[in-house]
Amino acid sequence: MILAGGAMALAVSAGLMLAQADAAPQSADAQILRVQDSGGAARGAVTNLPVPRYVSLKGSEGNARRGPSLSHRIDWVFRHAGMPLRVVAEFGHWRRVEDKDGAGGWIHYALLSGVRTALVTQDMVELRSRPNPDADIVARAETGAIVRLGECNIDWCRISGGGQRGWVPKTAIWGVDPDEVRD
Repeated sequence: MILAGGAMALAVSAGLMLAQADAAPQSADAQILRVQDSGGAARGAVTNLPVPRYVSLKGSEGNARRGPSLSHRIDWVFRHAGMPLRVVAEFGHWRRVEDKDGAGGWIHYALLSGVRTALVTQDMVELRSRPNPDADIVARAETGAIVRLGECNIDWCRISGGGQRGWVPKTAIWGVDPDEVRD
């Protein structure tokens, strides 16, 4: 939840997923990657997009399966639209994703969106008017709030949610790499 001027503003709160059905080793398919000769950057075997990369959950629910097909059992159920996820592998129409704790599984690509979101990891993080620790505080966000990710420089990202927007340190959110810069 993002708070502004002492009043509560609407945002998505914590409670991000159900418990894991049971712990089991990852399938061998979990490590499907293709490495390009261009600088050694890992690329997805299907999309040729960078792996790992961040995406978000398109709908309000997504089943994460043990393997890349409907015949595999469901290990996790992600329950928040917009939840940021990290794609770590690809196989056909399936993407192996992880949440901020490393939990996840294989999700059909149709359940994922390229819209970038982030998860607030620091309680009552201060959203500032500029990417500067001395800038005015315009709002605060609770741990677990799912926010839209805007531009990022090396240390700060602009986020928005609940009708508020501002700059936060990258260390206060999950869903962007430490060295990632976004315009």
